[in-house]
Amino acid sequence: MAFNYDKYLRLEKMPTLWCWGCGDGVILKAFVRAVDKLGLNKDDICVVSGIGCSGRFSSYVDFNTVHTTHGRTVAFATGIKLANPDKHVICVGGDGDTLAIGGNHTIHGARRNIDITFIIINNFIYGLTNSQTSPTTPQGMWTVSQKAGNIDPTFNATNLGIAAGASFVARESMLDPKKLEKVFVKALEHKGFAFLDILSNCHINLGRKNKMQSAMANLEWIDSITISKKKYDALPEEERLNLLPTGILKDDKVVREYCDMYQEIKDVHQGKRSKITQDDFEKKI
Repeated sequence: MAFNYDKYLRLEKMPTLWCWGCGDGVILKAFVRAVDKLGLNKDDICVVSGIGCSGRFSSYVDFNTVHTTHGRTVAFATGIKLANPDKHVICVGGDGDTLAIGGNHTIHGARRNIDITFIIINNFIYGLTNSQTSPTTPQGMWTVSQKAGNIDPTFNATNLGIAAGASFVARESMLDPKKLEKVFVKALEHKGFAFLDILSNCHINLGRKNKMQSAMANLEWIDSITISKKKYDALPEEERLNLLPTGILKDDKVVREYCDMYQEIKDVHQGKRSKITQDDFEKKI
C-alpha cells in the first residue's frame, strides 16, 4: 500500500522549489515516514529551519513550523523547547547555515544536550546563493568564491558533534532512504541533542561545476566517499583518509538532558527543593 504523504505535507506549497533531482525531497520524505512510524501527533512537532535550500523544509511540512534567520535555528529551537519540553523540536539547516554562521549555536546546543533533533542537510556548498565555499566543501573543488580550487580544510561535521557533547551523533546520505528513515526514527526517539549529518547532492551548483554533469554523477561521488562505520573501523588509519563513516557514531543514553535540569532550577524557585548541588549530577550522570 502506497504511503500517504498528503497527511504530512502542505499541498498548497507544491510543487517544491527545489531543483530537479535534489536530494532534499528524499530527505523530507524519509523524515515524514519516520514521524508516521512513531505515530507522533503533528501538533506535538515543531520544525525550525534557517536560510538556504534546506530552509524551505519547514514550508512544506504540515507541523508547527518556524522559518528563522540565517544560522539561528538552534537558538530559536532552544527557546521553543524550554517553553514546551513535552514537544518534539526539530532543527533543519544546511552545512553553511549550521556550521559557518550558525556554528556557535550548534556547538552550544550540543554542549547543553538539549532534547532537539538537529538535521544538517550537507550538500558541500552554499547552494541557494550560487556556489560559494562552505565549511564542508572538499579541498580542490571549484567554487564561485575560490575559482582556483578550494584551499580550506574540510570540516567533519560529526566529529564536531561528538566533541561538542551531543549525546546522539549519526551520518547517513540520501542514497539509501530506508537507512535514512531508520536513523530519523532513532534520533526522534533519543532524549538529548541528536546531531545528524545527512549528505545530499547539489548537482547544479557543486556537481556540474566539478565535472559531475548529472544528479547521478553527483550521487556516485557521494557513494564513493561514504562507508559504513563497521567497515571504516576495520580499515587501517591510512586508508580512512577522505572517507566518511555512516551509521550511528555515538549513542549515549546516560548524560543528562538540559530541560530536565532546567526543571530542577524551576523547582528551586518554586520552593520544591532547596538548591542544586554537585551531588545531583554525580548521582545521575
